[in-house]
Amino acid sequence: MDLDLTEEHELVRKTVREFALERVGPVAEELDREARFPYEIVAELGQLGLMGMPIPERYGGGGADTVSYAIAIEELTRIDSSVAITVAAHTSLGTTPIYLFGSEEQRREWLPRLASGERLAAFGLTEPEAGSDAGATRTTAERRNGSWVVNGSKIFITNAGTDISACVTITARTGEDEISNVIVPNGTPGYEISAPMHKLGWRASDTRELSFRECEVPEGNLLGERGRGYSQFLEILDGGRISVAAMGVGLAQGAYDLAYAYAQERRQFGRPISKFQAVQFRLADMATEIEAGRALVYRAAWLKDQGRPFAREAAMAKLYTGELSNRAANWALQIHGGYGYMDEYAISRLYRDQKILEIGEGTNEIQRLVIAKHLGL
Repeated sequence: MDLDLTEEHELVRKTVREFALERVGPVAEELDREARFPYEIVAELGQLGLMGMPIPERYGGGGADTVSYAIAIEELTRIDSSVAITVAAHTSLGTTPIYLFGSEEQRREWLPRLASGERLAAFGLTEPEAGSDAGATRTTAERRNGSWVVNGSKIFITNAGTDISACVTITARTGEDEISNVIVPNGTPGYEISAPMHKLGWRASDTRELSFRECEVPEGNLLGERGRGYSQFLEILDGGRISVAAMGVGLAQGAYDLAYAYAQERRQFGRPISKFQAVQFRLADMATEIEAGRALVYRAAWLKDQGRPFAREAAMAKLYTGELSNRAANWALQIHGGYGYMDEYAISRLYRDQKILEIGEGTNEIQRLVIAKHLGL
């Protein structure tokens, strides 16, 4: 059993790590404070080929495997979660559904612009009354005169309202007991996007509420087979959980990095606090758990690349790394003491960014239900 990463994987890590340190790190605090979307960084990520990593080259993507993609998301999150979720939501939730379920015509229409990062895509699943119970969607798409007429709303949607957003794929009821996915291009009459929502964390990412009032799109915008929307979004969520789990590892690693460096510099009682056993034990626990979480993420990504079932492993990775990142961010801030509570220190941003990792892409409770189901319980 070979657990070593390939040279290509290590090159991805090195490239993304350097970019995150040199381009993202210096502006992360400012972007967070101003809640400003990182347009310039997204453009550069596109130029590096990081906005469509798992999409095949024939559609303008990078043709990378899932392990490479997970590494890239991990390294971005290690420095800033807002940039990382922009890439992850665009790739896993916005672009991948069109690749997986779209017709060849839909793929050629949308994927080249999305995979290059020229435009962004979003996925609209959550509604005010349909969160964990995603099957309770109330948005409707009625077939009229060769078109789909959409009515309803979505909430907490990432990447839908930027100046470079191209489309959102939404779940909608196309019949009494039938859910389908429909692509709604930005600018379609009747498709309204709220102002950016104010958030505890991920402040530099784009989060909106969407509403649809007699919003008419062509019949050809149905994504895949009619009535297959529920199974489609379950598959989408399985893959998306790998990227969010990678974010959990990345945030925990970033918190550890900050705590380790601070513990070397901060002196109390005549010596660095890293010399005190209480601090050493916390850092030792963080390092150990991060390695365990990383192994879970890479295992789920590897299974996906092998074409083997991975839903259970993705849920396990997402659950574990979400809770791991909570512990790591909390311990890291504690090591910083009072300074960690100040916004001048990056750990305060990581602390705020962490909590959503236990909510998005299925709460911790939903992950446990998914795992229990796979265990035959």
